[in-house]
Amino acid sequence: MNSGGARAVAAHGSPDAPAVGTPGGAEHARKARRYARLRPGDRVAVVAPSGPAEPARLEAGCAVLRDLGLDVVVGKHALDRVNLGPAGPVRGDWHRLAGTDADRAADLQAAWCDPRVRAVVCARGGYGATRVLDRLDWDALRAATEASAASGGGPKILHGSSDITALHGAFGTRLRITTSFGPMPAGVIADLDPAAPDASLESLRTALFGGAEPVVLPGTRTLWPGRAEGTLTGGTLSLLTAVLGTPYAPPPAAGRIVFLEDVTEAPYRIDRMLVQLLQAGWFDGAAGFALGSWKDCGDPAELDAVFAARLGPLGVPILAGLSAGHGPRQHTLELGAPAALHAPAPPGHDPAHPHPAVPDTGALTLEAPPGGAR
Repeated sequence: MNSGGARAVAAHGSPDAPAVGTPGGAEHARKARRYARLRPGDRVAVVAPSGPAEPARLEAGCAVLRDLGLDVVVGKHALDRVNLGPAGPVRGDWHRLAGTDADRAADLQAAWCDPRVRAVVCARGGYGATRVLDRLDWDALRAATEASAASGGGPKILHGSSDITALHGAFGTRLRITTSFGPMPAGVIADLDPAAPDASLESLRTALFGGAEPVVLPGTRTLWPGRAEGTLTGGTLSLLTAVLGTPYAPPPAAGRIVFLEDVTEAPYRIDRMLVQLLQAGWFDGAAGFALGSWKDCGDPAELDAVFAARLGPLGVPILAGLSAGHGPRQHTLELGAPAALHAPAPPGHDPAHPHPAVPDTGALTLEAPPGGAR
């Protein structure tokens, strides 16, 4: 495996030195077009490519989006219920999807190809997004992306997280656009109050509508010190592993900062997934790692040991404790956007660079969108 990546400085160098390195291949050098920020009154379509949403929670989440000034429409099949197998009576004690694969794909494609829709927001995660990938007409999606970019100042937004990681990778690679990884209407958004200050809501608002300042997401601890720059990639670890080796996998992480998070995965399973990505070469040349929340994933100390053991030998910065992913605090990240990662050295790591009196927790910083909102 290659250690290091584009614009990375690891612990064997000065953690405060300018980030330097070797960029990845030509494919990685092609920048994704950043999605156009929304304006009040813009139409967003809420669709369910994965698991079924509870009607009351979906409506509560849509109400929050409306309170943000958006015109919200809901996909035709968003509240459908089917089991995993052939069509038949639905059993509540079996796993359910939000409609058939064909219907979920149809809702997603119809929303993306509708010129009146400026953003497609996924209702929730769960399971099922990988099953719609083969049913999408990628030529039609690409044509709609080009039309949106030409008429609206940039591509429209795909927003969601967790199981939606499968869509982020495919849309980012095949349509060459950035996408929005964050809380969903039938999830955390349903619990938000637009009238009350909330970090998750403000992060979502900034991601959707834009802002003049870079987005700065602090970490809590450094597993390997250093600085790195590169476009942001990644998402939910189990989904990155699930699409590995398929035509829908995101390109390898060479030259990129990798964001990782997950939920209800035991440390040994996280270790196994990391080993798979390492053995597949997907992490080769990564510039750095930003680790989000690991809700109900076991002992945090054991997880830190797993990440240090598996990713530490790559010799690039690893910052943990970012409040993005699953959990009550879910900040929104723009996958594909230019990013910088600062993972400060712990006290005593480098006598030439003493730690400040107030500990520096480090941060993942996403570049502000060029030109702000449309």
